[in-house]
Amino acid sequence: MIHDLQNIKEQAAEALSKAADSKTLEALRVKYLGKKGELTAILKQMGKLSAEERPKVGQLANEVRAGIEQMIEERSAAIKQAVLDARLQAERVDVTMPGKAAPIGKAHPLTKVLDEVKEIFLGMGFSISEGPEVETDYYNFEALNIPKNHPARDTQDTFYISDNVLLRTQTSPVQVRTMEKQKPPIRVISPGRVYRSDAVDATHSPLFHQIEGLVVDKGVTMADLKGTLELFVKRLYGDESVVRFRPHHFPFTEPSAELDVQCFACHGEGCRLCKGEGWIEVLGCGMVHPKVLSICGIDPEVYSGFAFGIGLERIVMRRYNIDDLRLFYENDLRFLDQF
Repeated sequence: MIHDLQNIKEQAAEALSKAADSKTLEALRVKYLGKKGELTAILKQMGKLSAEERPKVGQLANEVRAGIEQMIEERSAAIKQAVLDARLQAERVDVTMPGKAAPIGKAHPLTKVLDEVKEIFLGMGFSISEGPEVETDYYNFEALNIPKNHPARDTQDTFYISDNVLLRTQTSPVQVRTMEKQKPPIRVISPGRVYRSDAVDATHSPLFHQIEGLVVDKGVTMADLKGTLELFVKRLYGDESVVRFRPHHFPFTEPSAELDVQCFACHGEGCRLCKGEGWIEVLGCGMVHPKVLSICGIDPEVYSGFAFGIGLERIVMRRYNIDDLRLFYENDLRFLDQF
């Protein structure tokens, strides 16, 4: 039995020295020290020994067990260290290498121009007001002098949520909410998203952006409106820009007009960009209808005002000579990286 114990110790030492991972190490521990291991099998035979031999064999067995446990512990520590060394080598960072610059995002062209528009009007003393995108029929139509069965409703193609709740078709409801809460003088712009049931093509989208403008005070005239918008166009497109006002009709303004900018490509002679007209429509505007002022609790005999609505996508397309509205929403980096 003494010879067998010595053999077990030698075999265990050789096997443990070759163990490459924790799983193998555990298997060897079970093989030599487990309940059914080789050392236990020998100890079960100690009953056959004489009283004189038993203490010697027992002492040697304990020494063998302690030796194997010590070798397992040492080998386990060596395996863990080897794993750590390999991981550190794999994750090693060379701090002397040049850094890699992270790509920096850019402002979307719609955002860039909107920020410019805001700065222009803030510089003229306007403030910024916002309103809900989910509106009631009253604020979107009736308070703007567009009662039920009005022909203008047929051209809106509105997204109705219920009979009285809808997605706003314009940012004009914000001017009504502003006049209800604020007494004149009022000078605000209200940029935001609007919705109309249009088929998607190069010039139409069911979602687009408008910038509503409103000024209400004593003595406001059409000349104030024309001067404000002409200054806006020159600030946005350059001092050489030429504008004109054409009579038009909007239910919530009287008189009403549309503002055109002389084509940047042909300077009024007519080309493909302006469809041969020499002028490009930019926005609609007019003096606030007295009925709208009255609905909002403002006396039209004392106060007057003007309003305008700018299509953001339209002025951005003119600014960068973009001929397809869909490019703004397709998130194609080849397009966006140009700005």
